Amino acid sequence: MVETSQTAPPDGMRAGQNADAGPGGRSWTGPGAAPAPGAAMEKAGGPLTGVRVLELGSLIAGPFAGRQLADFGAEVIKIESPDRPDPMREWGRARVHGHTLWWAVQSRGKKCVTLDLKSPRGRELFLELCREADVILENFRPGTLEKLGLAPDVLWQSNPGLVIARVSGYGQTGPDANKPGYASVAEARGGLRHLNGYPDQAPPRTGISLGDSLASLYALQGILLALYWRDARGGTGQVVDVSLVEACFSLLESAVPDYAAQGIVPGPSGSGLKGIAPSNIFRSSDGKWVVIAANQDSVFVRLAAAMGTPELASDPLYSNHASRGVNQEALEQLIAEWAAGFNHSELVACLDRHAVPNSTVSTIEDIFEDPQLRARGMLVEVPDEQLGAVVQPGVIPKLSRTSGGIAWNGPLSPGSHNSDVYGGLLKLNDEELQHAKDEGAI
Repeated sequence: MVETSQTAPPDGMRAGQNADAGPGGRSWTGPGAAPAPGAAMEKAGGPLTGVRVLELGSLIAGPFAGRQLADFGAEVIKIESPDRPDPMREWGRARVHGHTLWWAVQSRGKKCVTLDLKSPRGRELFLELCREADVILENFRPGTLEKLGLAPDVLWQSNPGLVIARVSGYGQTGPDANKPGYASVAEARGGLRHLNGYPDQAPPRTGISLGDSLASLYALQGILLALYWRDARGGTGQVVDVSLVEACFSLLESAVPDYAAQGIVPGPSGSGLKGIAPSNIFRSSDGKWVVIAANQDSVFVRLAAAMGTPELASDPLYSNHASRGVNQEALEQLIAEWAAGFNHSELVACLDRHAVPNSTVSTIEDIFEDPQLRARGMLVEVPDEQLGAVVQPGVIPKLSRTSGGIAWNGPLSPGSHNSDVYGGLLKLNDEELQHAKDEGAI
C-alpha cells in the first residue's frame, strides 16, 4: 500500500500549492499512520513557502538538494539549456511510455524552464530572475559561472541577499579545484572507498552515487544556514561552497584523531566492524541475511537469552564489550550456528521478542512490503497524466506542523514552465517570449 499524492497543480502555481486539497492527498490510515505527506503543507504552506530557488546544473549533486527544498514548499525553478537538457531525464532503469521514472522523482515539485546562459539575452533574463530569487543552486565545474560573466560579485549587484550554493568535486578553491569530480572519485579521494569491502580485496562501491547525495545534503544544510543568517540575523547573501570529497571525508568518524595521535590506518572490515561484537550479518536457514547488533552489554544479555544460552553473558570471554571484541570470531561463529537453525522470519521474531536490534537485509521488494515504512508514508504514489502514476520515496524529515509534501512529478518536457516563469514572474508578453525563443535564449 502506498500514499497517494495529488495531481500536478495548474501551470503558474508555486511549488507546494494546490488549488483544491493540497499536495498531500490521500493518507494510509493503518495503526500508527503518520500524517499524509503534504497534509501540514496544505495548512501552513510548507516551511519554505516564499523561498525562490534557481537550480542550475544537472544529475544528482545539487538537484537532489533542490528536490528537498521543493518538498518543503520552496519554489524551485530548474533551468536547463534549450539544446542540452539535464541527462537525468534519461537515467534510471524503468521506462514508461519512453520516459524514465527517476526524473519524475528527482525533479518533483520543480518548475522547468529552458534558458541559454551563453547568449546575451539569456544572461539578461537570468539576472532578472536573480533579482526575484533567494537562492542559486549549481553544480558546475568551478569557474563556469565566472566564464559566463555571472560570478557571485556580479549576481550580488542585482541582489545582495542572494545565497549561492556551489557544489563541485573538490570545492571552489585549492590546487585541484578545476579537476572534474564524480561521486565514485570523491568516495575514493575522501577515504570512504578504502573502508568498504573486505581486507585484501578490491574496495567496492555502494550501488548508489553516495558522494553526490552526501554533498547535496550538505548543500541543503548550507542553504538553510545562510538563509537563517540573512533573514533572522540581518546578514547578506553568501556563497555556500560544498565539495563532494569533503562530504565523504566528513564521515570518517575517529579516523582523523586516531591517525594523528598514533598513526592508525583503519581498513575495510567486511560485513562487521573489528572489535565491535556482535554486530554483523548472519544467514538464516532460507538463505537470507539478518543483521544482529548486540554489542552493548545489556543487549548482549538479551541476545544470550534469545539463544537459550544465558550463561554466555557471564562467561569471561564474552561478558563485556572489550572481551567480546577480543573473542569476536569465536562469538560470531556461535551466533551463526544458532541463526542457521531458523528461517529469517522465525529468527527476526525471536530477536524481536527479546528486544535485540535486528533486521533482515532488505531488498527493494522487501521495502515495498514493510509495514513500518508504509505507516510512515515513505512510499507515495503521485498520479501523472502521461506516466499513469509514479511511486516515489516519501518526504523526510517528518515535521510535526509543516511536514512538506510532493506537489507534482518532474515535468516531462523541457521548458514546461517557460510561460509561467517568464510571463508570470518576469512579465514578458507573448511577443517578447517569442522573440527570446527566436534568439535561442529560451
